[in-house]
This record gives sequence, structure tokens and C-alpha cells, in this order.
Amino acid sequence: MSELDIPGVTPAVIDASFEVHGGETFVVMGLSGSGKSTLIRMLNGLLPATAGRVCVDGEDITAMSRKEIREMRRSTMSMVFQHFALFPHRTVLQNAAYGLQIKGMEREERLTKAQESLDLVGLGGWENHLPEQLSGGMRQRVGLARALAADTDILLMDEAFSALDPLIRREMQDQLLSLQAQLGKTIIFITHDLNEAMRLGDRIAMMRQGRIEQIGTAEDILAHPANDYVAQFVRDVDRTRVLTASSVMEPAVETITVDSSPSAARAALRESRYPGLHVLDREGKLVGVVTDTTVADATERGSKGLHEALTGEHPVVHPDTPVHELFTPAAASALPLPVVDKRNILLGVVPTATLLGALGEIDRRVEGAVKEVVADA
Repeated sequence: MSELDIPGVTPAVIDASFEVHGGETFVVMGLSGSGKSTLIRMLNGLLPATAGRVCVDGEDITAMSRKEIREMRRSTMSMVFQHFALFPHRTVLQNAAYGLQIKGMEREERLTKAQESLDLVGLGGWENHLPEQLSGGMRQRVGLARALAADTDILLMDEAFSALDPLIRREMQDQLLSLQAQLGKTIIFITHDLNEAMRLGDRIAMMRQGRIEQIGTAEDILAHPANDYVAQFVRDVDRTRVLTASSVMEPAVETITVDSSPSAARAALRESRYPGLHVLDREGKLVGVVTDTTVADATERGSKGLHEALTGEHPVVHPDTPVHELFTPAAASALPLPVVDKRNILLGVVPTATLLGALGEIDRRVEGAVKEVVADA
């Protein structure tokens, strides 16, 4: 008889196998009772795993003694709880320094480190207040500062923002994104809020009844749901805030090099679907745009290349630009939006028709997945 068949036993996490990469924000998403909070408590040894292993940097937590687990929590893995878990009789600074006190750090050093963490989360000036004098969002920041002060590589966050009202919750999400960009921690974030998962997660694990249904980026899950449960779950997500320019761009085929002659540009413009061309240098960097008018002017001046025909009046977007931020520049430009990397290398373009068509295509795929499951049933 397997452990899953024992009478009176309800398995909370079943066959949950995954890896979290260093510096990644890995979100575990699921409804109440899906097993996500049980999962995160097994990661730091608060709950023992019935079977399997939990490894951190090659060290098996499930084989550690209680003393070793406690040491691992102090040095490697911190946790931010849903309901703050602050000491009401301690000041904000003392709460932030508590983990360092447990480590045995000298008073002055731990208070200095705690103050630095409070400054990071925007609580400088509040260090001498008590928790009852703070708003819910500020108290959650104290909990986050306490975890940051411990200076562990891994942060576990168990529904850390779910007790906050929507506005403060959004502010805390912004705070976490900013801190992560600065510190590059490995974060495992538990939530039941799909929009929060889509906003914060580099990758998302969708859980249901103790099992992981799908792991992927927000774009992967939206565009390619693994099954009917995931498809229905993400059906009402605002895709324009999750999908990015890289997911809707197409190859840039109507371009010309800056060394080309004006006559070559005129010929290319006659063949083009658009009133202008994107101009690239020899490395593929976008240097500007030419139009019939600017090419004609350059021809009259006897220009040999297109340098004098360039116009800098062209919007650019980056691969990670959300789709909802593409509509305004797309509407203002007669050319497809160029998508460039940090070096200004042209990666592709987003024509307005493609932008609108891609959104409709994704909606149809998700709807089709749901209809197919219903038909099979």
C-alpha cells in the first residue's frame, strides 16, 4: 500500500519536482488548499517531506538534523510570512534585527545592518516606532527588512502581500521588483493571486490538489496552457500586461544599410509596404529611418550614402516592453515598431496589424483549448 492509499491520510503535495535557479523569482500559484503553503514549509524544513528530497546547493535538507536545519535557516534561507510575525513590544529596528540577534551578532553591528535593510525598504525614520503605529504595508516592509538583514541568498515568501489592501499590495509588489533588480536574491513566492504571479514571477508553477499542473513563464502559460484547468484559470488575464514585444514581433525584412546609395533606397521604398525604411549600420544597429522625402533631399545634395537622409523621429521598444505600452507608439508611427536590444541591435518589428492580430490569436487558442476539453468530456 502506498502512502497515498493510507486511510485517513490526505496528501498535501504530490510528485512536486522542480528546480529554482539562482537569482530567480519563482512563483508558486494555486487556490486555497492546492498545497502551495505546505510546499514552501517543506523547503525550509518546517514540515518534513514524507518522501523525496529538498536540496539547496547540493545539500539535502531532508537528511539534516534539527540543529543543521536551524543553522541553514539562519545562514541560507529567510522567510517572510503573510501576517507579519512581528514582536509588538519591540521597535521596528529591533524587529528587523531579530534574526541577527539569534545568530549571535554583536548589538551595534546587527542594528547597523537592520537599519540598512529598513532604508532599503523605505522605512528610514521609522526605526523607533512600534509595530502598532505602522500601517499594514509598513509592517510587511518590516518583515521584509528582517529577512533582508539576515543576508541569506534565498527568500521564501508565503502569501506575503495577501493580507494587504489592493493599493498597498501593488506598492509592495513594486518594492519587491525594485529590490530584486538591485539584490538578485533567489525568491520563492507563494500566492493565490494570478495577476500577482504574472507580475512578479520569472517562472510560475501552477498547483492544483497538491500537484504541479504546469511550470513556465507567464507568456508560456498564457500562450500554451498545459491543460483545461490552466486554460480556464488564465482565461480572464489581461494579456496586454503580461505579453511583451518579443512575443508578438516578426522579422524585420524591410530594412536598408546606411552605406546604401539614395538610388538603392528609392528602389527599396518603391517595393516597400510602408512609407519609410529602418536603416541599420554594419553591426545591425538601428541608426534611423529614411522616407521618400529625406531620400529625395539627399539625392539633390549629391549624397553617396544615407547618413544625410536619416530622420531620428522613430519610436523604439525593447523585447520586454509590455504589449499594453505598444499601442500608443504604434498609433503614432507609420512604420512598424522596431524592437531593439540594449545595444540598439534591431531584433524585429511589430506592425500594428500583427500587434492586434496576435492578441486575437492567443485568445482563440485559449478558448479553443477549453472547447476541446469540453467536447472530449
